[in-house]
Amino acid sequence: MKLLILSRYDRLGASSRLRTMQYLPWLDAAGIEVTTAAFFDDAYLERLYRGERLGVSAASYYLKRFRQLRLSPPPDLIWLEKEALPWLPAGVEQWLLPRDVPVVSDYDDAVFHRYDLHRKPIIRRLLGHKIDHVMASSALILAGNPYLAARAKAAGSSRVEIVPTVVDIHAYDTTPLPADDGMARIGWIGSPSTWREYLEPMMPMLSHLARENRAKLRVVGADAAPKPELEFMPWTEAEESKMIQGMDIGLMPLDDSPWAQGKCGYKIIQYMACGVPVVASPVGVNSEIVEDGVTGFLASTPDEWRQGIARLLRDPELRRRMGRAGRRRVEERYSLQVWGPRVADLLHSAVRP
Repeated sequence: MKLLILSRYDRLGASSRLRTMQYLPWLDAAGIEVTTAAFFDDAYLERLYRGERLGVSAASYYLKRFRQLRLSPPPDLIWLEKEALPWLPAGVEQWLLPRDVPVVSDYDDAVFHRYDLHRKPIIRRLLGHKIDHVMASSALILAGNPYLAARAKAAGSSRVEIVPTVVDIHAYDTTPLPADDGMARIGWIGSPSTWREYLEPMMPMLSHLARENRAKLRVVGADAAPKPELEFMPWTEAEESKMIQGMDIGLMPLDDSPWAQGKCGYKIIQYMACGVPVVASPVGVNSEIVEDGVTGFLASTPDEWRQGIARLLRDPELRRRMGRAGRRRVEERYSLQVWGPRVADLLHSAVRP
């Protein structure tokens, strides 16, 4: 079977790396011949994270995607991440996609809210139902959580399967890597945008907790103003596991917004894969991934956040026990080793009569 993966990003984009590219060895083993075609390249994300505007260069990405959609001969199946042409109507995509080739559409966040909740009425009117049309015309939807699956079913999708965002368990080591200063690390990993939205508002409380418990805050993947208790580390794929292994607690705060409901809890899964206990907001799929009191704590209020973090900081044995339970849960439910063969089977099934 010949498969064309239309990803949103190259490997620097976490969603594309995790939702499609990490499955390539499993697809190859299942007899699937894969061609990958990203919409945005890594240079785009680097400029985005630096706060630079695309300008006229955006047109080049659309021209590249037009060429990607005109492969000859066409593939047997297309695995589409989110949408083929961002900010263009669904009809344009349908016109350009090769005829009689089934499409498997993949969602790991609520991309539809980028349109239907947009602040400009014209965007809501023109594109508010775009993703629904893409979902309805797909042979199969792979949804990262129940919130996304429910949207696909409401849109009229004929077949929807929940496939969580998973980790290659062999890429994550549970060996603790304590810092030379002997201080515990309250950790967070993410992007500059999620740092500003979710973690930065918590910094006064977290800074106080760190000082009170002789700990530091390890922030991976986001720019932050220097502070004595803050340890900023730039993200790299090669060092990702080691940076998490150096954490004693992993955090995933969210607000209870429609956009947050669509998130797939990947940070939590990474922490747990490294044997790190978590404190997370009970929003969306977080409540399914975290076993409250077993693999970490779910925290809704500022007091619950303070109590959960403080309790873990003061009880190393509790951290170890919860960390072991978290690793087992990832191995059983959220690992590439479990989901690799399943996803290959799902893709094969999308082209069978």
